Amino acid sequence: MDIGRKTLRATLLERYDELTMRLAQALGSRDSAENALQDTYLRLMREDLAELGEIHNPRNYLFRMALNIASSNRRNEPRWLSYAESEAFLDTLDDQPDPERVAVGRSELAFVQKALDELPPRRRAIFEAAWIDERPQKDIAARHDLSVRMVQIELKQAMEHVADRLARSNILDFVSGSRNASISREGER
Repeated sequence: MDIGRKTLRATLLERYDELTMRLAQALGSRDSAENALQDTYLRLMREDLAELGEIHNPRNYLFRMALNIASSNRRNEPRWLSYAESEAFLDTLDDQPDPERVAVGRSELAFVQKALDELPPRRRAIFEAAWIDERPQKDIAARHDLSVRMVQIELKQAMEHVADRLARSNILDFVSGSRNASISREGER
C-alpha cells in the first residue's frame, strides 16, 4: 500500500467521529455519513486503486471522497419519497369521480334499470339473483324449480336483452367477467 493510502486510512480511523459529524451535516443523515465513510474505507483498502501520492490535507480529501461516494450511492439507490412528499402526493389523489363520470354512471344505471324492467318477472328474478345477490346457479335453479341449464339460458337471454337495450356490446364483457366469478364460486360450494 502506498504512503497516501496509508495516511488516509490512519486519518480516517483517527478522525472518524469528526468526519461523521461533518458528513452528517452535509448529507442530512448520520446513517448516510457512516455508510459513506465505510465505503471510503473499503475503497482505500482496494489494491486496484492507483497510487495517490502525497496528500496535503487528508481530512478534507477524505471528506470530499466520502461526499462523492455518498452522492454516487444516492444516484444508484431507488428514490424513496419522504413522509412529507408522500403525504402531499396522497392529498392530491382524489378517488371520487368527477361530476361528468357521476352523470354518465347514473345515466347508464337508469338505462340498465329500464332494460331490467322490460324483462319477464322470472327472468328478472334469475338475473338479479345471479348478478346482484351473487347466488350460485344451482341455488337459483332449485328456488325456481328449473334445471341449471335453464337458468343459464335465462341469464343469457337477460344479458342479451340488456345489451340490446344499451346498444353496446361491452356490457357482455362486464357481465361475463362477473359470471365467471359466479361460476368459480359455485364450484367452491
